[in-house]
Amino acid sequence: MTPEEKSLLERTCKMAEENNGILRKMRRANRWGTAVRVLYWVVIVGAAVGAFYYLQPYINSAMDVISKAQSAINSAVNQTPR
Repeated sequence: MTPEEKSLLERTCKMAEENNGILRKMRRANRWGTAVRVLYWVVIVGAAVGAFYYLQPYINSAMDVISKAQSAINSAVNQTPR
């Protein structure tokens, strides 16, 4: 093997090692990104479910008031002479 070929082979090996390191970093960053994205959606869905659970008594009472008002309006409309 000539010195020129040996130099070329060493440069190629060094570049391959650098590329391998870069690819490993990219893959690690991709995994972290996926984990953060999953955690983000878990927090959003959990907050929505928690908010619904917390607000459910107020929603039920509001629906009850609306239902009573609707029935009062319906009974008033039915009692008016035509």
